[in-house]
This record gives sequence, structure tokens and C-alpha cells, in this order.
Amino acid sequence: MIDADPIIAVSELAKRFDEVTAVASVTFDVRPGELFGFLGPNGAGKTTTINMLTGLARPDSGAIRIGGIDCTRHPRAAQHLVGVVPDESNLYPELTGYDNLCFCASLYGMGKAERQERARELLDDFGLSPAADRLFAGYSKGMKRKLTIAAGIIHRPAILFLDEPTTGIDVASARQLRQLIADLHENGTTIFLTTHYIEEAERLCDRIAFVVNGRIVRTDTVENLIQPVQDKHVVQIVFANSSNDLMPPLSEAFPAYGIAVPESGVIRVESDGPIPVGPLIRLLEEHEAEVLEARRMRLSLEDVFVQITGIEAEAMRKEKGGSGKG
Repeated sequence: MIDADPIIAVSELAKRFDEVTAVASVTFDVRPGELFGFLGPNGAGKTTTINMLTGLARPDSGAIRIGGIDCTRHPRAAQHLVGVVPDESNLYPELTGYDNLCFCASLYGMGKAERQERARELLDDFGLSPAADRLFAGYSKGMKRKLTIAAGIIHRPAILFLDEPTTGIDVASARQLRQLIADLHENGTTIFLTTHYIEEAERLCDRIAFVVNGRIVRTDTVENLIQPVQDKHVVQIVFANSSNDLMPPLSEAFPAYGIAVPESGVIRVESDGPIPVGPLIRLLEEHEAEVLEARRMRLSLEDVFVQITGIEAEAMRKEKGGSGKG
């Protein structure tokens, strides 16, 4: 980034709801033009953090500066700099797509001609022009998410807060939204993205904070997070028809490998060097296992997330499509 000064600076931010600590002493910064990801399971504190940053919730303690403005004392002082896309749409079902955008533009003080032109421009950019005069209530989930993002950038904000933008929508719409987000980033918008989709964070973000139980457990670039596992060699073998405990013979025969059984009928082998698959298969077959599949795998951000947080990726995947708050 050209400008080293953070456009968002957060220090020791905390929020409690009765006996529950939603956010615990969180500190981070976001640089101008950066796409910064908040990655964690539902209930990790992601939405609460966005609500504090955008003035929808007051922190119990800590400091927030956005664009150099102290937002701790004046929560909405930087409102002109930011656009917000909540995890659930805040647009009006009884208005058309076009009228929703014009109304949002009026809230930012845009004149009639300007807001009408901007609304038409965004409807075209987001592929929603054919539905411009349809009621928002009749939009599909994917269309609703796209129009909500369009409303969030109607005033061309320098910073965009996106809370779980692709949750609960179909695969094709999610792909379109990710491309729209990437295009906004490419054009210089600073984006703060919360998600529990590991693949989404890996694909889109410059830096990522891993958030668990209201705490940041690691913040780094995607490149730096993945680098330690880039040179790892991994083989995954799927088998059936074995009632034997295969770990002792495998560990004894291949002491240099890291061997795990992530689930029933699956063996995962890791090594710093290439792994010959033949000897592994032969040993399994000698112990009456029927090998169904053996494939080499490339470790990803998902593996790093599991190592650092202790949260199994499967638990994150089960949340996809859910509407739980973070």
C-alpha cells in the first residue's frame, strides 16, 4: 500500500452482553485500499465488531479511529467515509430496486439528478437493470444481496464494511458477488469483510484476522499464513472393510511421516518430502483394508486455520447457509 497510515485503527476494543463477552480486547488496523478479512465461526464476534466500527453499537472499552477521526467519542463522525452491507438486508421490500437506491442516495444528501444517474449506473454494473422497476420483495436472495451492496456504495465511500456477504445464497450468485467485491477492491475501495467461508477469505483478502470467541488469535497476509504449509507433501487415502486399528502398523512402518485419521475410513499422511504411495497401499491391504482412493493434496488456508485455532474446518462448513450472528 502506498499510504502506510491505517485508514481503520482499532485498539483494545471490547463488548459484553450481560455475562457474555462478544469481543475481548481486539486490536488491529486496516490500510488504505486493503481488503481485510475477519475470519471465524458464527458467534466469534465478527458482526459485533462491525456494529461497533459503524456506530451501531457502543464499545464498553477501547478506541476506534476511521480516516483519522476519533469514532469512540463520536460514533457516526466518519459516516460519510463508509458504506455498510449488513448480514441481512436493510432495504425496503415495498420499494423497487431503483427506488431503494435513490432513497439511500438521498440519505447521503445527493441531489435528484445525481442519485438517479448513480442508481441507474449501479443497477447496470450489478446486472440488475432488468429488475430495476420490480419490487425488492420479489428479488431472489442473490439479487437482494447485490442490491444491498449497491446501496452500500451509492455514495462512493472510501471504506466498505461487508458482513457475511455470500451467506445463504446460491453458488452462481456467490461467485458473481465475489467478483463484484474483487472489482471494488481493484478500484481502490478499502474493504472490511467478515466471513466464515475459508475459501472466500483465501481468494479475496490481502490480510486475514482469525477470530475465535471474541479474540484475534492471528493476523497476517494470506501469503504468510499459507507459506509454512506450502512445501508440505500430503497424501489422503480412503479405505473400507477394515476393523483393525491401522495407526500402530503405519506409525511403526513410516516413523518419518505424520499420520492421522481425520475421520473413519480416511488416513492422512504428511511429510516434508515426497511420499511414495505404493508402500502405504500395500501395508493397508496387508491389514485387510480395501483402498478406494489415494490422492495427493495441496494444503490450504483451511489447514492453517485448523492448526492455529483448533476449530475443525468441518464445523465451519456446517454453518454455511446459516443465519447465525457473529
